Parts: sequence; structure tokens; C-alpha cells
Amino acid sequence: MRKRSNLTVLRVFASVRDRRKGFLVAGHAVFPCALGRCGIGTVKREGDGRTPRAALPLRGVFYRADRLSRPRTLLPLRRIGPRDAWCDDQNDRRYNRLIDRPPGEAEERLQRDDHLYDIVVELGWNDRPVIRGRGSAIFWHLARPGFTPTAGCVAIEGHVFAKILPQLARHCVVRVR
Repeated sequence: MRKRSNLTVLRVFASVRDRRKGFLVAGHAVFPCALGRCGIGTVKREGDGRTPRAALPLRGVFYRADRLSRPRTLLPLRRIGPRDAWCDDQNDRRYNRLIDRPPGEAEERLQRDDHLYDIVVELGWNDRPVIRGRGSAIFWHLARPGFTPTAGCVAIEGHVFAKILPQLARHCVVRVR
């Protein structure tokens, strides 16, 4: 019996009918996904609603332990706590980083009332090095019903995460085209 190898590349591309929706290709499987409200773009700025056209390495997985069991993955894994937030303030020295903030003080809180961030994969965008204003917090997270647009992230259904996460290689990349 041949051992199944882990996925090293996932591909994302926009639908020809609606640039805010697309498809995620994992091996031979294709899944619908939501994209940024302005589709995919080559020039990315903070708050522009574009999903960046780039090769985005998977940095790690955050999950809500109070809502989900520990995901099976080779990627670094971290529970989301009530003080976890992502800094999207261009004037803050911690821009585009995970930060510790009391509840209610951050714009990009990871512990949300809805279920969009019950599981989140941090995608490596503008992080090595960080350039202020080039965009922050490009995540791969759960989609809203109907795959409504994101702020620039890639979003899929929960059952797809359960299927794909265990198959990802530690150094997997999402290629957005």
C-alpha cells in the first residue's frame, strides 16, 4: 500500500461569475470559497478588501477549544483566548501581529461571537518583514452562509477544514491566482 503524501500547495482562484467567490483546490478536490469584497488583487493596502495575489505560507492554526475539539494538523496549533487579537493599526509598532488586548479594545478580535474564527489559519502576508499599510491579518477561516465576501481573507466551510487540515504538510503554501 502506498503512503499518501501531505499536501504542499493549495490553489485559490476567483470565479468568472463573481470575483468575490472562488475555488480552493486541494490535490484533486475542489471546494467553493469566499474571497475579499474586491476580489483578488496584486496591489494590497490595509482595508482595501482585496485578497492578495501571492504565494502565502501557512504559519499556524488558531482554534476555539470551547467550540471545537483539537484539530488534527502538522501545523503549529494554538487555542484562541479571550484576550487574543490581531493588530491592524498601522501606527502601532505591533502592526500585523498577534497581540494581547482586554476584551472590547481591539478591532480584530479572534474570539468572536459568530463562528467565522472558530478555526483560523494565519497566512503569511506582509509579515517578513512587516511593511506598514501593506495589509494585515490575511486569514483562511470559516465562511458565512452563501459565501459572502470577506475583508480580504479566504473562507471555506467547516467540513472542508476537517478534511484538509490533517493532509497539509508543515510547509504548505496557498497560491492565490
